[in-house]
Formats: sequence, C-alpha cells, structure tokens
Amino acid sequence: MIIPRRYLITSALPYANGPAHIGHLAGCIIPSDIYARFRRLMGDETLFICGSDEHGAAITLRARKEGATPKEVVDKYHALFVETFDKLNISFDKYHRTSAPLHHRTAGQFFHDLYDKGSFIEKETEQYYDEEARQFLADRYITGTCPKCGYEGAYGDQCESCGSALSPTELIHPRSTLSGAKPVLKKTKHWFFPLDKHEKWLRAWIEEGTLEGTSHHYADEWKNHVVGQCKSWLDNGLQPRAMTRDLDWGVDVPRDIPGSEGKKLYVWMDAPIGYISSTKQWALDNNGDWEKWWKDEETQLVHFIGKDNIVFHCIIFPALLKEHGDFILPSNVPSNQFMNLEGNKISTSRNWAVWAHEYVEEMPDRIDELRFYLTKIMPEHKDSEFKWSGFQESVNTDLVNNLANFINRVIVLTNKYYKGVVPEVDDLDEIFSARGGDEISTHEGEMLDLFDRIDAVNGYLRKYEFRNALQELLDLSAAGNQLLQFNEPWKQIKERPEVVAPVIHLALQYVAALGLLTRPFMPDTSDRIMDLLNKPHLREDGELLRATNDLAEGLHLVKAGERVSAPKHLFTRIEDEVVERQMQKLHDTLEANKSTQYEPVKDTLSYDDFTKLDLRAGTILEAERVPKTDKLLKLTIDLGFEQRQVVSGIAADHDPSDIVGKKITLLANLAPRKIRGIESNGMILMAQDANGKLHFVSPEASCENGATIS
Repeated sequence: MIIPRRYLITSALPYANGPAHIGHLAGCIIPSDIYARFRRLMGDETLFICGSDEHGAAITLRARKEGATPKEVVDKYHALFVETFDKLNISFDKYHRTSAPLHHRTAGQFFHDLYDKGSFIEKETEQYYDEEARQFLADRYITGTCPKCGYEGAYGDQCESCGSALSPTELIHPRSTLSGAKPVLKKTKHWFFPLDKHEKWLRAWIEEGTLEGTSHHYADEWKNHVVGQCKSWLDNGLQPRAMTRDLDWGVDVPRDIPGSEGKKLYVWMDAPIGYISSTKQWALDNNGDWEKWWKDEETQLVHFIGKDNIVFHCIIFPALLKEHGDFILPSNVPSNQFMNLEGNKISTSRNWAVWAHEYVEEMPDRIDELRFYLTKIMPEHKDSEFKWSGFQESVNTDLVNNLANFINRVIVLTNKYYKGVVPEVDDLDEIFSARGGDEISTHEGEMLDLFDRIDAVNGYLRKYEFRNALQELLDLSAAGNQLLQFNEPWKQIKERPEVVAPVIHLALQYVAALGLLTRPFMPDTSDRIMDLLNKPHLREDGELLRATNDLAEGLHLVKAGERVSAPKHLFTRIEDEVVERQMQKLHDTLEANKSTQYEPVKDTLSYDDFTKLDLRAGTILEAERVPKTDKLLKLTIDLGFEQRQVVSGIAADHDPSDIVGKKITLLANLAPRKIRGIESNGMILMAQDANGKLHFVSPEASCENGATIS
C-alpha cells in the first residue's frame, strides 16, 4: 500500500520583462505541472505554486526601452503570463507576483530576521558607477568579456554562454548598458551573506543527502548536472555574497535598519522568497496553513527550474533558509537543460523563439499537442531542439496513428458489437490469443501486464523522468493496437464470437488506463477519454492510486454492463501548411536579424594597438569536452613550432569529433588564465552570426601552422 505524502511543488518564477517562450515551458513550467498532476492523482496532499518575478535591473531596462514605468511593464507581462498559463492548462494552486504588498512584507521581514540574528556582514565595497547616468549599476546593467570562456556579452552576475556565476569586477572590458560608457568604481555599503560559513553542510547535503540535526534524507536521485554544477561552486570555495543593491525598483531593505536608504534586496534573495509569499497568499485565499508547507519536515519541497538557476536554488536559497532556522530545504531540484529552436539558440533579443502566447492564440485547439511534444523532447539531461517538422511528425504518428487510433477503434467496436455496453466475461481465465502467436495468454495475465505498465509510468514520474514515462504511455497504446490487430475481432465476431468479448473487455481496460495516465501530460485529452468511458470521476485526486491498487487486487477499471459513449476523434493530423506557416515566421525573423542584430563596431583602436595582437594559423589536433560544463571544449592546437592547450566556449555549436583537423586562427599572445581549473594559452577567433551561432575564422588549408596573420 502506497501511503500519501505532502508535496510543495514550485516552478521557477518567470521574469516579467517579456513573454514566455517554449524554452520556459519545457524548462520548468510543463514538467512541474506534470509532476503536480501526478502527485494529485496518487492521492498526495499537493500544493503547486508560482508567480511573476517582477524586480531587478532587467525590468528597469525594459521600462526604459518601452518608455514606460517598471510597474507598467510588470503589470503587462504578469497579465500575459496568467492568461497564457491558464490556456496551457497549467494547474497552479496559486500564481502570485513579487510586486504584491504581501511579498514585500514577507521578503522584508525575512531580511530583518537574519539581520536581527547577526547573519550579515556589513561592509563598504567598491561598486561600478555610471558617471553619465549618475547611478550605481546593478549586475545586469554591466556587460563585458567573461573571464572564464571569453564570451563578450557576459553580464555582471552570470555568463549566459558558459553558465559561470560572476561578479561585475571580474568582467574584462566592462561597459554600462545604460550609457555604453566604461563604469568607474565607487564606494558603497551593503549587507553580505557569508556563504562560506555554510560550505560544509551544503556539501554533505548536496553530495550525500544528509543534514545534521534531522533524520530526513534529502538528495535521492538528484540529476548529475545539478550535483556537478553545485560541486563546482563548492570546490572553487564559496564567498560572501551581497544581499542588497543600490536600485530604485525592488523590495526595500527595512527602513528601520540604519543605512538602508536607497537599498533594495538582491533579486536572488527577493525572488525565491516569492515561493513563500505565494504560499501565504494561497493560505489567505483558502483558509489554509502556510507554515505546514514550509516548516514541517513531512513536506517534500521540490523546485523545478532551468539549469541557469541551479546555484541559486541549491546553494544560496537553501543557505538562507537554514540560516533563518525555521524552514525545510528542498528534497529535490530537478533542473532541466536548455531547448534550442530549429538549429539555433532561443533568443528573446533576436525574437528567435516560439512565443507561448502566440501559439495559444494561433492554435487554441492544439494545446495538448504542444504539451505532448515539449515533453517528448524535454531537455532533462542535455540540451534538446524544437523542430516544427518534428512537432508535425510526433502529432501525426504518436497521437493520431497510435493513441487516437487505438481508442477510437475500441469505442467503435464496443458500440458496433455490443451496442455501447462493456461486454460480460464469464470466465476471467478464458483463453485468447492476445499477442497473435502460437502462445496464448490468459485474461488475468494480461491484467497483470497492464498493472506493470501503469506501475512503470508511475515509477518514471516519481523519478522526474517524464520522457520515459511518456514513452511507456505510448507503448501501452501500441500494445493495445497490437491486441486488436492480432486478435482481429472484426473477423472473429463471425467465426468465434466467444473470444471477442474478452478482447474488447481488455481493450477497454487499456483505454481507461490511458485516460488516467494521459492526465499529467495532456489533461484535455484525458477528459475526452473519460467522457468516452462515461467516467468523469476519474478526474478526481487519488484516482490513479486507487486504480493501481484495484489492478493489484485483480479488479478492473471498467466493469461489465457499463456504457461507453459514441466515438469521437481525439486528434487530427497536422497538415504541411501549418508547418510552412510557422517556418515562414521564423524565416522572416531570420531575415530581420541579419540587418538589425549584429553587434555595433567597437571603439576605434590605433594601429599600434592592433600590431600588439599576435595572430597565428593553427590546426586542432585534439578536442574534448570539459567535464561538468555544457559550453567548454579543451583543445590541443598545433602551431607548427609548438602545441598549445586552449579552453574555448564553443561546445554548444561544435562537436569535438567534428573539429579535429580544423584550421583555426589563434590569438597566441593572450595572457594565460585558468578556466575551470584548466590553463588556457590563447584564444581561438570565432565569428558569431545573427542567430548566435559561432563559426571558425579559418585561414586557407594551404596556410602553414604557425604562420603570422596580419
């Protein structure tokens, strides 16, 4: 007997400076919804929360760009999120927002509690200041070259190319995004949280799942890339991190704290507390108790996020929660990787995306089809790619030809041969050829097989392996089609009518199982299947658990004498013109990017400055991925007169096996530096096209290695 448990499930707060796209959906929104729906079906006490992240520098940047106030920007995109997620059937119990007064009070009080405990280090530091804009610069107001991978568009808090967390002063050639000017360092006071004091228990918690002072085991089955990224941070040594910023938009540092004037909470302290304030708002709306979800060790807290948020949810926020002293820590953080689009990275700045709100407007009757395809290609362990042709093929093959075809055949045959009534099966051990070979199977044997198939789907869902769970579901439908095909009831009804009843009876059990199992993935489809079976109660919480237990005890999901409805098609085919229309939109975007999205020419250099660059022709001899990174390759370069080791952030666009023997251009006199503990001696020259893809700047094949390029 499976005992129900309590689950608090969160999805990363979408940032309210632009609309959501399919990367956001596949990264955390849909997987968290699948898991929440599954837990409800298993009878677990479940609360699923989210909300809009509405503070931080990017909001004010968007406001400047749109000629609006930050409040107008967040109101616009928050409303769009709410409408879009509702149309996508995302089953949030509460979708809140961080601009709400309740959140400001909650976050401010959390900071004050830590301040009162003496948890912060108050110190004066030098921070970048834009003399033209006359203000201190938040991390996202500063861009420059990443010191880890050489990417020139890194932000002051993170490099979006290699994923490294940064501080603004680490950037090479920093620039203000407000004025384009080079910022200057100016003294300011902030409150720092000493992460280094939490390093020991964080390592034990993340690597072993143990936490001193509790018997609870936390880290079962955490994904390798989550643990790997956290270990990289821990191995490099944690440092105190500022929890406040000089901003005019955000949550105020409590005004009764001396020196708080003009100070706001760091967005990565503010935003995760949004999970708590969202729970509080749910409790107020539903006369509930928010504390049992955050302070009771019986609650399992699960954060669904993208990989760019791992360290914030696995190191910074847990450290803050534990320092506070009253809160549970996450039991799992099943982060997904990134999703690409038609061969290129999704980019909001270049409009290279499938926008969620546009999809639901253009194809409102194909919501489940999108949910299905995004689950099928979900980037659970590595980056994946959305292709419109793949979407079409999956819908037409998996949903129309497999799932819908099987269910329609069963309902048609039940209506045709038994007037819509589930047939009686007098002897449940009656023998029939369920798989069409010489061997025969008993009806009860097939029911046990059905139990095993349902249990396999449930097992994958428990482990956050949604792609595998979906494939098991499709395999179940395919097995149902084989059951009909091998037994051919349309022929047997005349020759051996006595064997048709158990075949149809069993097929209806498959349909009922599919009605339950599709619910986490495709809730509208699940409803339509349940309507075909006249079983609306299967929508209720705990029904999957009940069905699993019934099958284990030999009971059936559909009973003899019950009536099914008239057949209705669940899905229709995606025609070529639908794909062509979407591809044309992307083509138009690509053409627009070619003329508008290239970076402007940089500041003028003197000829003497240029002559300092030592550019050499070389050939890649060896290439391998840097462990626990997604963007870095370790290369061995032949320069003719010597070999060089270089670390380059090109793995997203180039497979190591494809570039061995490639002719390259190397900046040979760049000062050596360590990247992820590996010494890099030089930099390969790459050209970035309008879609963000990196291409080698290569001399002709006849050029000798070591030749000077001038």
